[in-house]
Amino acid sequence: MTEKKEKYRVGVISDTHGMLRPEVPEILHGVDLILHAGDVGKMEILHELKKTAPVVAVQGNMDGRRAAHLKGTEIAEIGEIQIYMLHDLWLLDLEPATAGFHAVVSGHTHQPKMEEKNGVLYLNPGSAGPRRFDYPISLALLEVRGKRMKAEIIEIGA
Repeated sequence: MTEKKEKYRVGVISDTHGMLRPEVPEILHGVDLILHAGDVGKMEILHELKKTAPVVAVQGNMDGRRAAHLKGTEIAEIGEIQIYMLHDLWLLDLEPATAGFHAVVSGHTHQPKMEEKNGVLYLNPGSAGPRRFDYPISLALLEVRGKRMKAEIIEIGA
């Protein structure tokens, strides 16, 4: 993002698997950027999300040819921070803190999780698509101020 602001709001979503729940645009309303951590399903999902805000997306293991234009990893710059994006955290092949990243966004597990390691925020928003097992349906909101970040997991109704 090139526009300089004091505060940025970022929507983080993953594993939509071709389903955009009606609550999602409402939850993401007013964000500056949307990060999609893969398993998009139908590319129409990205087109719909772009009606809310610019989107940075990575390819998931289930996306295949229909998402051939998406890369396996992306870097999102938001204000003063850099976020490394990939679908499956197990495929992370760099040390984020050493590489200068402030956060790592991933998906794949369908389970929301956020933790900090070595000064790096690891954020998995969970799955916003079809329910899997008894996992919650969720996405995340990330607030960025300077080099500070505050993440929140938002559960979406059944």
